[in-house]
Amino acid sequence: MRAVLGVLGPVSAWDDAGEPIALKGPRHRAVLARLIVARRRVVPVGHLVDDLWEEPPAGAVSAVRTFVAALRRALEPERPPRAPARLLVTEGPGYALRAEPDAVDAWRFERAVTAAATLPPADALGRLDEALGWWRGPGYAEFAEAPWARAERARLAELRLHAVERRAGARLALGLAAEAVPDLDAHVTEHPWREDAWRLLALALYRTGRQGDALAVLRRARALLVEQLGVDPGPGLRQLEADVLDQAAHLDVAHSDGTHLNAAGPVAAGPDAERPSGAAPVSEARPAPGPDAPDPAGAAARVWARAAADYDRAVSAGARARLESTVGLLRSLALTGGEGLEAARAHRVAAVAAAEELGDPELTARVIGAYDVPAIWTRADDPEQAARIVAAAERTLAALPAPGHAAARARLLATIALETRGTRSPTDPPEAADLATLAVATSPGSGFGPVPASGPVPASPVRAPAAAGPQAAAPQAAASPGPEPRARRAAREAEEIARRLDDPALLAFALGGRFMQCFERAGLAPERDAIGAELVALSARHGLVAYEVLGHLVRVQARSALADFATADRHAAAVDDLADRHELPLVGVFTQWYRALRLVATGHPTGPEAEAAYRAAAARLDGAGMPGLERGLLPLALLCLRLTREDQGAALPADPGADRIADPGADWGPYALWVRPLFLLAGGRRAEAATALRAAPSPPHDLLYEALWCLIGRAAVGVGDRAVMRLARSQLLPAESELVGAGSGLLTLGPVARHLATLDAALAEPEGS
Repeated sequence: MRAVLGVLGPVSAWDDAGEPIALKGPRHRAVLARLIVARRRVVPVGHLVDDLWEEPPAGAVSAVRTFVAALRRALEPERPPRAPARLLVTEGPGYALRAEPDAVDAWRFERAVTAAATLPPADALGRLDEALGWWRGPGYAEFAEAPWARAERARLAELRLHAVERRAGARLALGLAAEAVPDLDAHVTEHPWREDAWRLLALALYRTGRQGDALAVLRRARALLVEQLGVDPGPGLRQLEADVLDQAAHLDVAHSDGTHLNAAGPVAAGPDAERPSGAAPVSEARPAPGPDAPDPAGAAARVWARAAADYDRAVSAGARARLESTVGLLRSLALTGGEGLEAARAHRVAAVAAAEELGDPELTARVIGAYDVPAIWTRADDPEQAARIVAAAERTLAALPAPGHAAARARLLATIALETRGTRSPTDPPEAADLATLAVATSPGSGFGPVPASGPVPASPVRAPAAAGPQAAAPQAAASPGPEPRARRAAREAEEIARRLDDPALLAFALGGRFMQCFERAGLAPERDAIGAELVALSARHGLVAYEVLGHLVRVQARSALADFATADRHAAAVDDLADRHELPLVGVFTQWYRALRLVATGHPTGPEAEAAYRAAAARLDGAGMPGLERGLLPLALLCLRLTREDQGAALPADPGADRIADPGADWGPYALWVRPLFLLAGGRRAEAATALRAAPSPPHDLLYEALWCLIGRAAVGVGDRAVMRLARSQLLPAESELVGAGSGLLTLGPVARHLATLDAALAEPEGS
């Protein structure tokens, strides 16, 4: 038997013959409805308990299992005893409803409405008539007050209203204006703020010869909008009123042949239709909306204005809910880039501070954790703000009542991991202040054994890497690695909680934090690639678009480090496609930089050609709101280009200081300390270069870790500093099979192996030679 489930009205079920299936009591139906809302995803038993009872009784978990067992018997009566369920399945910590897409009326309705948008008017009308006939009442009718059903009920209600209006549009296109009038009249009476419904009703009245009634409808709509909402009608209504007064000829035309109207009249919709010379194809053109064409931008603006006005009226100015709503808005604002990203960062700090002032750690946890904006760059745009967020998250973790609040704790931990990025937490033990200290710590006689001139060299004992799986196998120092850094521990704990709760959005956030903490040593591109692959798969399954973009970008970086540009190309193309479809303007910054890197790494371009590609990519950063990425990046990329071409034997200017590709007077931003020794060497100031090299700090553990160590190694060879050569070699050795810097997706210094060979050759020479 195949069960058909219904939620467009009271929750119901029917068998193949259309006979009702008894679902027993209200909590049985609530469990079924809750699983339908989850759309084939697993709902943990604990969530079901929380959703079914305000104050769960002692045997709540057992009761849920009883409800599930009864539902299974009702929905799969022919299942043999002890045979696994096929419809309502147990999976991990909870249950999932594995119904087919057409087995639930709400899912079927949504597919029908979506499909109707691509059909000719006659076919669309039939499909919409059938779909609207499936409604037996408000969605999830008996669970109107249940918080878990509220968003889905609202979504379905909006979809139904959209279907009613789309059906009216199909009738008008078919010349059935008189049939459209009664339904539209009832529709605007029940939903007076839907301007598109007023527009369709007025147009239908006009086409039935009722010009006066059409004008009366338009003026009634204007009066309601002005008096009740304080807003003027949108451009669609205003234009239609003007056209009715002018008795515009195009208002009388009903189009059943696949054409639509714009301000100039009918426009052929087919791809091969004739068009005036020089005009763009219809698929590319965006005609101004006329009275019989939708106005998406205007509709969006009206929805925004109404929702904002209603929110201001309904939610008091001092309500705590405003803080949480604000953070949700800031999350969307951040994804727009530019001024939006900068404003979102500033307002976020203020929102967290306001939440803390209220003295409610649970609210503060929600405010901090709701800002789960994915990040791909490992340097903070505003380190001071990031530190304040981390400190607030730590305070809130300590203040949260225990036990419980697992999801909130995971979000706070993921926030700590994400915001700490390539820096260290104040609670971590300090690292060596400069390369001189590090070099001494790893030199022969330091207690860590001899450091050979060739062969495996121990990693720095100051920050020994943690084991990262077989792909990371490399000889390590014999010393104890010391305590795990706080941010890395936070990332691990957040991921463990998210997996235990089986929460896809939470897991995506936690994986973003883990990515930010996956730079403890060189050579971890395979591990980051695995994180990116899981993010892509997880996000694609659950509609987490921003994290799907992040996963593809992580894989672009990781596959570039591994010199697998064919795979990186596919992920870059996927990123661009998602960005176009979901209006994510920041994403193009990274894919354009990647293509400049790819040109340098694989295309053998001329110097000017490669430089132009980098400069064009850098231009995208201007005003993008990402100073942590922008400062010093172009000069560093051009320096790497110059050094790579030098290694390849390309002809270069004799004086590097005069070469605009490597300008010592440029703004090197955070990279200045590591490039200065090279420019001092180029100027013949060897002693100063040696001093500057030893005074430079160890590079931060981020996307440019290997690139900066290669610059250090290059300078060490230039000044003959064997201790720093050994140190650079030890740090680069785990990445021997990678491309230097390409893991950033931005720039490269060529194969790590080539730099290791240079260091080996220098170390093999007799001292003092």
